[in-house]
Amino acid sequence: MLNVGVDITLFSINTNKHRVDVDDIYDPVFDQIKFHSFDLDTEVNLWGAFFNIFSNESYNVSRFYDEDAAKLLENILRENEFDVIQFEGLFVVPYIDVVKHNSKAKLIYRAHNIVFDVWERLASSERFRPRRKYLQFLARRLREYETEQINRFHQIFAISEPDRQSILHFGCETCLDVFPVALDFDKYVVDPKKTSFPTLFHLGAMDYRPNKEGLEWFIEEIWPDIEKLNSELRFYIAGKSMQQHFYDYDSDNLVVEGEIFDAIEFMNSKAIMIVPLLSGSGMRVKIIEGMAMKKCVIATSYAAEGLNYEDGKDILIANTADEFYRCILQCVTHPNRWREIGENARKTAERDHNLLTISQRMLNVYERLVNG
Repeated sequence: MLNVGVDITLFSINTNKHRVDVDDIYDPVFDQIKFHSFDLDTEVNLWGAFFNIFSNESYNVSRFYDEDAAKLLENILRENEFDVIQFEGLFVVPYIDVVKHNSKAKLIYRAHNIVFDVWERLASSERFRPRRKYLQFLARRLREYETEQINRFHQIFAISEPDRQSILHFGCETCLDVFPVALDFDKYVVDPKKTSFPTLFHLGAMDYRPNKEGLEWFIEEIWPDIEKLNSELRFYIAGKSMQQHFYDYDSDNLVVEGEIFDAIEFMNSKAIMIVPLLSGSGMRVKIIEGMAMKKCVIATSYAAEGLNYEDGKDILIANTADEFYRCILQCVTHPNRWREIGENARKTAERDHNLLTISQRMLNVYERLVNG
């Protein structure tokens, strides 16, 4: 939003799981905004989870609320006058009462996904009955919380059209628009000379359960047959919080890199992106980044949810082991095929996820809320 002249103050909850050392942030954007951060331990506590069962709160959400964080936010609100306050994701919504009591700003909720939907899907795929029952319990609590909070805002931003339909379905009565993930395409520079072929890659945070489960399924059910296609074929796996058991898969043809320094450079050096998600909700930023880097993305329908794609033109959809095998086979045996899909993918990404276009649309909503 800086590119359209918006003055920004950012208040961030810095959790243990995704902790960022604030002193190590070198992004020039942070020189142009006012930034406040609060460190918070949101790790699951056995006793906390147990006693939560007897409350009426969502344990997933309540772990993100802290009185000291609320006081810091209150001080920021008292010292500054804001026109618009945007809540990024469900887990900062517990601070809405603090904001309402200390600011007259218009409130926007940007739904990164339908959170309870993620947990319902996880529960449905869980085979261990006691754990499945508990996941179903967490999903019900999340559904109650999410649907109760949605109409407390002046405006909702859904991240995709399917999510917008879902939000409408569970009773949204406030203004609702779709604002997908936006990219600055100047940062996504493709150098074909650095791309090696034949190569597959998977890139994603491995502390996100759908990523972990999808990758395990691909490695165990699909990769053994794929590996036989070509002795030169390599499959690279990268992402933060890589669990130790993934390193056990490491071999001459399957390379586990763990966390990487430069995701764009990593993607540029590989040809075909594998996204085998079996659950989840929202929009996959990594897929859009892969498309921006002219990668041929082979993904499940779950993974591609919310994207305006055309199967076979700018992405390849595969939902079974056999479909993944056939898609990879055609790309490995016909190199022009993956290059063509990658070129089309870049065009689709530029059409739907341009930072300047989306920023201007968002600014128009801000102005309408404030002037209205």
